[in-house]
Amino acid sequence: MKTFYIETFGCQMNAHDSEKVVGTLLQSGYSQVGAPAQADLVLYNTCSIRDKAEQKVFSRLQQFKHEAGKGKVFGVLGCVAQQEGEAIFERAPHVSLVAGSASYTRLPEMLVQLEAGNRRVTGLKLDTEETFDTPFTRRENPHRAYITIIEGCDKACAYCVVPMTRGPERSRTSESVMREARTLADFGYAEVQLLGQNVNSYRDPSPAGWDFARLLAATGEIAGIRRVRFTTSHPRDFGKGIVDAIESNPVLCNHVHLPVQSGSTNVLNRMQRLYSRDDYMRRIEWMKNARREIAITTDIIVGFPGETEADFNETLHLADEVEYDSMFIFKYSKRPNTPALQYEDHIPEEEKTRRFMVLQERQRAIQIRRNARCVGSREQVHVEGYNMATQQWIGRTSQNKTLNFVDPELPSPSGDNTLAGQFTDVLVTRAGPNSLAGERVRP
Repeated sequence: MKTFYIETFGCQMNAHDSEKVVGTLLQSGYSQVGAPAQADLVLYNTCSIRDKAEQKVFSRLQQFKHEAGKGKVFGVLGCVAQQEGEAIFERAPHVSLVAGSASYTRLPEMLVQLEAGNRRVTGLKLDTEETFDTPFTRRENPHRAYITIIEGCDKACAYCVVPMTRGPERSRTSESVMREARTLADFGYAEVQLLGQNVNSYRDPSPAGWDFARLLAATGEIAGIRRVRFTTSHPRDFGKGIVDAIESNPVLCNHVHLPVQSGSTNVLNRMQRLYSRDDYMRRIEWMKNARREIAITTDIIVGFPGETEADFNETLHLADEVEYDSMFIFKYSKRPNTPALQYEDHIPEEEKTRRFMVLQERQRAIQIRRNARCVGSREQVHVEGYNMATQQWIGRTSQNKTLNFVDPELPSPSGDNTLAGQFTDVLVTRAGPNSLAGERVRP
């Protein structure tokens, strides 16, 4: 039997794309193995958002260049494949497949070409109105599932390669999304996560004409679904109807990831983010005033070209004002074919690192304060598994906080006796900057 290995880099979209690739390969007669050395076909599903992730992929390929000519086939999938195209063949001559995510529906056809001995197979076209649905998906998690509802991006942020690697925005019909969600519920999935580069930019192309808030609310009404999450939202398209939906149904998780990228309107304009600081804060106000307490997380880029010390201080003040539950901080990284490459006033690497550390320390203090407020509360968690090293169960709250806990009556899993996949109540007894800890309680 033909074997394959796949390694995934990047976001949840890439993780779900890999599930589609794995499902297609299994259906095509391949068997999945756990290490590249065991595989006939080695695939890297790549991310090009940051230079570091891109370089990691080529480092992986370099490790196996000695395998060229021994029957092992290598492929690069995803964003780096779309970004670099056929240049990958020159940079890594032992690679035989270069394919972007828009081509995954053609994967069986490309496999036939590879099996026939073709050493340069590509799937790089983006001129499609289709979303990248494949007939077969191998879900990695038996309790939580991803559903892609929109592909691509029309926003053209000055630093971002996604419009060039994922193509324009294309939404699935609401009926197809609902059908997939109901099928997942029938198979026992209790939690689903709606995905898109800009998930709340969703626009139903069918006559039903649903917007994202309507789709979100409808997903939360499906029997068997106990939690619904979504990511990633763009502030420009984040409407109050989303907050209203979260308020009205506890199945919809009270957590919103709303990337701000900078607290300075001047920097936001240079980034071409399509909103101001005031626009963003209006959306924060909607969530702060909601009847349910909504956890808010974000992404921030420090050291964007032209970012002054005053601009950076505005970002620090924004962090203090919003009090995010967590924050992903990135140092600006030059990406090919983006408008920001033409900007002057690039920030020295040492200064970007300094700003990164200052913001990270500020956010750490905020998280310590916010998480401390949870001590003494009773939280329902969706249990993900058991950590043998810490001898604790691992769960996640509706607000997407990690909660590690002990259960005196079930100190560790034994055979089928496991909490994984169950929902259970936990009394929070301790809190740190990145997680909570507690003890399971019975009704």
